[in-house]
Amino acid sequence: MRINLASVFVDDQDRALTFYTEVLGFTKKTEVPLGEHRWLTVVSPADPDGVELVLEPAGHPAVGPFRRALVDDGIPFTSFAVDDVRAEFDRLRSLGVVFTQQPLEMGGVTTAVLDDTCGNLIQIASTS
Repeated sequence: MRINLASVFVDDQDRALTFYTEVLGFTKKTEVPLGEHRWLTVVSPADPDGVELVLEPAGHPAVGPFRRALVDDGIPFTSFAVDDVRAEFDRLRSLGVVFTQQPLEMGGVTTAVLDDTCGNLIQIASTS
């Protein structure tokens, strides 16, 4: 068994696609119109046939309270691996990305937490 899809709830699929591709550097993999929304996925350019991240519309009534609670408590919705958190932090900050947690070393892992502009906190992490 392996992970095929993972989802992140987003307020606006267009804004999310722009942020996740033009800022974070993912590549659009799938876009299928489904009425008001789309089946919209992105992948890592380093693994285009790997796990797809679904930019899932956040319209379900349970999603808003769940995401607000996570953000209010400073809890990231998911985590992305990077080679060097400090370098990625600097790159993203120069693009205007807002971080809620500066790079922090915890044992052999360094993390930082950013606001994805679509209602989520996202952790980036690297190992030493």
